[in-house]
Amino acid sequence: MTAGRQPPERTEPLGPLPRELAAVMRPELPSLLKEMASEIVAAIPEYAELLDGPNARVIRVGIEQNIATFVDQIAAPTATTSLRDEICRRFGRFEAYEGRSLDMLQTAYRIGCQVGLRRARAVGKRYNLSVTVMLAFADALFAYMGDLAELSREGYQQAMAELGEEPDNRRRRLLRRILGGTAVARSALNELADHAGWPLPTEVTLVALRATALPSRTVLDRDVLIDFADPEPHLLVPGRIEGERRASLEKALSDCRAAIGPTTPLDEAADSLRWARQTLVLVESGVITDQPLARTENNLLPLWLLSDPGLVRQLAARHLAPLADLTPAQRARLIDTLRIWLTTRGTAAQMAEALGVHPQTVRYRMRLLTRAFGSRLTDSEERFAIEVALRALQLQGPRSG
Repeated sequence: MTAGRQPPERTEPLGPLPRELAAVMRPELPSLLKEMASEIVAAIPEYAELLDGPNARVIRVGIEQNIATFVDQIAAPTATTSLRDEICRRFGRFEAYEGRSLDMLQTAYRIGCQVGLRRARAVGKRYNLSVTVMLAFADALFAYMGDLAELSREGYQQAMAELGEEPDNRRRRLLRRILGGTAVARSALNELADHAGWPLPTEVTLVALRATALPSRTVLDRDVLIDFADPEPHLLVPGRIEGERRASLEKALSDCRAAIGPTTPLDEAADSLRWARQTLVLVESGVITDQPLARTENNLLPLWLLSDPGLVRQLAARHLAPLADLTPAQRARLIDTLRIWLTTRGTAAQMAEALGVHPQTVRYRMRLLTRAFGSRLTDSEERFAIEVALRALQLQGPRSG
């Protein structure tokens, strides 16, 4: 039997790293952190938003703590690593909750190790460090990276145990990943979708639900992804909601209040849900007529006009300024007349019939409006802005004053 190949023997024992090395390394840490972050993002674009998003500071502090702890252990080998251990476990838990495998995090650790070694070689040349010290440093860094990866695996496995492996849990994690608001590599989504047993569709339709009445999971089609744990519960339906699918959904949601967003490509699913939720708000406020399943696509104009109430007020204040000094009653009468004129361009008699007043009253009001607005009523852009403001105010109802 042929003996297996043995690793080459080192000419010198490695031994512990000299503690003075920590003093050499500390000034390198700020720029080293930036270099690591840059190379990690270049290799793993999905991490770009994490390092620039709302949690960026926490994540960067965590990375910085991991690096600093390595240097601390050189200066004081018995120094505690409890904070670093918890950070690494949290990194692993985060990957599980995001619906990813540990592959990307482990890749990030490897890249960090490679950047650290490259910097160490440059520092070693600058300070004329011996080959023995540099080999010992490399051994220590690889061992340290292994510790980070193992700690993250512990956190990942703990989170997976908490989440469970039931199909609905896997699918809920997939749904949250789709709606996560970050650019997601299709390969990562495919991996999670395969794990959940749910083929990725080209198009999807999101449905917003009011939390006060939710359907049973058993009455929904099996390919519908659900998240009832979210404070604003919702469904993701593969493809369009029409024909048999619509009938099935209407039956399942017969005792619920819901709104259907527009059908969008998979990577725009978050937009569909956002618009569905806005539609549901308009249904509950009475702007949109209540119905079993309100459809966003049938209410795009009011959704657009009322998407930002504060902006509507600004629009009205600017383009209806000529009426600002009138009494509320006078202003209301002239606004009604102006709206009818803009939308119908009818005669005085036709407008009078729509308003329920005498034609002479309409003529009088139009003279007041012409005097107040002047050339604005003949300028196409100004006229359009005035009409938009009037339509938005009408949708807002009496509270818009």
